This record gives sequence, C-alpha cells and structure tokens, in this order.
Amino acid sequence: MAAKNAFYAQSGGVTAVINASAAGLIETARQQKETIGEIYAGRNGIIGALTEDLIDTGKDSIEAIRALRYTPSGAFGSCRYKLKSLEQNRREYERLIEVFKAHNIGYFFYNGGGDSADTCLKVSQLADTLGYPIQAIHVPKTVDNDLPITDCCPGYGSVAKYIAVSTLEASFDVASMSKTSTKVFVLEVMGRHAGWIAAAGGLASTSDREIPIVILFPEIPFNKAKFLAKVNSNVQKFGYCSVVVSEGVKGEDGKFLSDQGIRDAFGHAQLGGVAPVVANIVREGLGLKYHWGVADYLQRAARHIASKTDVEQAYAMGKAAVEFAVQGHNSVMPTIERLSDAPYQWKVGMAQLSSVANVEKMMPKDFISQDGFGITDKCREYLAPLIMGEDYPPYKDGLPTYVRLKNLAVTKKLSDFTI
Repeated sequence: MAAKNAFYAQSGGVTAVINASAAGLIETARQQKETIGEIYAGRNGIIGALTEDLIDTGKDSIEAIRALRYTPSGAFGSCRYKLKSLEQNRREYERLIEVFKAHNIGYFFYNGGGDSADTCLKVSQLADTLGYPIQAIHVPKTVDNDLPITDCCPGYGSVAKYIAVSTLEASFDVASMSKTSTKVFVLEVMGRHAGWIAAAGGLASTSDREIPIVILFPEIPFNKAKFLAKVNSNVQKFGYCSVVVSEGVKGEDGKFLSDQGIRDAFGHAQLGGVAPVVANIVREGLGLKYHWGVADYLQRAARHIASKTDVEQAYAMGKAAVEFAVQGHNSVMPTIERLSDAPYQWKVGMAQLSSVANVEKMMPKDFISQDGFGITDKCREYLAPLIMGEDYPPYKDGLPTYVRLKNLAVTKKLSDFTI
C-alpha cells in the first residue's frame, strides 16, 4: 500500500509539555517511511485543516524537532474550535475531505482535551458519514486532568508541580510577614469543573512541614460560613493561612463565583477573577489583611519546572499515537495505565474515543478530606508520582533555550474557505 501523508494539530489551551507529544509523534512518524509520507501540521489547530493552512514539518531539522521536547506552548499554534455535527455544518466536513484528498492525508492526529476528542471522533467517522477513509487518533492533553480512562493527562503533572511549589513558597512568604502584615494569601488556579489542579496545592503541606492550606474545589459547593471558620481557625493556630481556589468554584446556588457572563468559543462560561472575590470575603468576614494572585498562563507555561514524569508521558503519548495508526487502529486514544504507586510504574494503554469524548473525570470523593477543604492520603499517593523528577531545558545567559520552528507553509491547492 502506498504511503499516506499525516496531519497533526494542537487544540485547546496549551501546556508545558504538549510540544513533547509533538516531538514524540513527529520523530516516530519520520521512522515510518513505508506507511507515512509527509507530516503536515495544522496552523492553529483544526482551523489549519479547514483553511488549508498546512505546515511542512519536514522543513525543520532533527535537532529542532527534538528541541520541542523542552519547549512550552503550542509550536504550531492552537485554537478553541469545535466541529459541529454533520447535520449542523456539513460544509466543514466536506471541506476537510477536500483538503485531505488534495494533500493525500490518510492519518489525522489531534492533540487536546475533551472537546478535541469529540472533534477527533467526528473525523474518524468520515468513512461512514461521507465515504472518506481516514485513521484518526486522539493524543491526550489537558492541564485539567479531566479526561476519562487514562490515569492522568499529559500537561497535568507539570501544572500540579508548579502549583505545589508556588503554594509552598508563597506560604513561606506569608508566614514570615504574618506578625505585622499579610495573614491570608489566596491563589487562584485553573479548573472549571474538576479540582485536580487545586488539589496539588495540598502537596505543599507534609507531615514534617505542616502548612495551613485551605483548598476550594469545584466539586464542593462554597459555604461562606464554614470557609471563614476554617480560615480563622488556621490563623489563630498558625498566624496565617494560604487558600488555593479553583476558578470553577460554585456557590450553593450552583453559580460560578467568578462567572463574568461571557462565553468562550466552546460556549463555556469565561471564568477568572475568583481570587479577589474570595479575598474580599476574608476581608469582610474576618477583617484580615490579605494578598491574592492568579496563576493563569504561568501555571501551564512553566516548562522550566516541568515534571519529568509528565514530559516522559507526553512524549510517549505522541509516539504511541503513530504506532497505533500504523497498526491500523482508528478512533482511539493512547492512555496512561498506572501499575503501582511505589515504586511508580505505568504503561501505555488504549481507549475508544466514543468512551472519551465529552466525558469529564471529577475528583473522587475519597480524594477530598471530610471537611471539604483538603486532600486525603489516597489523593496524595495518586498525586505524588506525577510531579516527580526534574527535566530542565538547556539554559543560555540565564534563560531557557526554547526552539521556534520555521513553520513553512505547504503550497495551497484549493480555493479559500471561510469559517
């Protein structure tokens, strides 16, 4: 059978290690010369496929692709764009087939989270819906750690490490100033519906280094009276308190504390700004001096402090995606299967996209402490291996050396297409 070309794209919010998946995928695909020809990347995700804005990754050297493993963000540009159903927007699917045919694309690799899995699932069904055979493999990625089936998601371990370290260091700062100044520090982290990232803040406190940390999870309705009582108790005992709050925390009325009434491209509520809301609750309820901060892009861009475990797993997912494709698989996603906690061992598994798309994995109830403000030992055992190890990028003049690819465009063969 003649070799077919491959299409790879990145989708959704980027991470510190999504480019490691790209490196694993491209390096592995380059070794499959009998089955995979050219390897194209979509500029800005699926939009690149729809607009025929393709990047020829073959124009970049072995060294440049290898350097992706150490580089944060999305090397080819990402997007927040979800394909509607065939019934709602048939023209987009017909356009995809036009582009795939024009460039002899037989493999589709989409690197993203839950919404991206849904897009990949729809593309995998093109043979059944519109008669165009293509093998579509989803490459898991999300800092939210909310994809089902896989034990964890590439991107999460590094953001968890960043939040754990930031909570630890900020707590040391607050403790040193608490006598005459700040007594409460509020750190806002990502996490719309699942509290995985916020949970990582709990790792800052250990049995031999107790730190008063209150965690606000999306899974637990916010109760102002209980929250203020917990913060006040910590301040009375330790002199200070750190609060880690997920952006997706809701009140007992079911409304996001930080809902600004704005919607993103996926139709989700645009969140942000819960830290000052919580800090103001502390000021009004307890009269304590406070500071607040928002980790925002910093938490997902911090490649300099990435988890080694996370980097290795991200690379492995990209590699496995290609291996699955050349083995003939379609509509699947490589997964991480945990074999043991101590020593930490894992292997690559496989999930059907029909079981992944549009399914969110919440924090298990037994991962959250009984009072709703902390993590349990079981949660700690789960989290600890994911932030283990350092995988520092190369440095020059005191700064990390990150790669910028050429990203040279493939010559277009079709007319323009408006999204």
